[in-house]
Amino acid sequence: MLLVRPGLLGFGREPAPIPEAEIEAIKTVLRSGLPAEPCPYLREGQRVRIKHGSLHDVEGILVKKKSQFRVVVSVTMLQRSISVEIDGDRLVAV
Repeated sequence: MLLVRPGLLGFGREPAPIPEAEIEAIKTVLRSGLPAEPCPYLREGQRVRIKHGSLHDVEGILVKKKSQFRVVVSVTMLQRSISVEIDGDRLVAV
């Protein structure tokens, strides 16, 4: 269970340190004045589902990120796949 309190982050009763470099990166983004918004925390290789749009409910594997996410949709029996770029706000972890 993730425990979050002001100044404290941890699992259960054990505190977990947040790397200073990650905190500084967030601060730098916020100070930049560039448009920034929260997005889902997704890892490459994670199974995802598209939650709206013309590909609603299609599931695939997140394989690459750049300005957009790239999702691979596979037909296992045929051992074939296709990939498509999609906005991250359309994805949810499965």
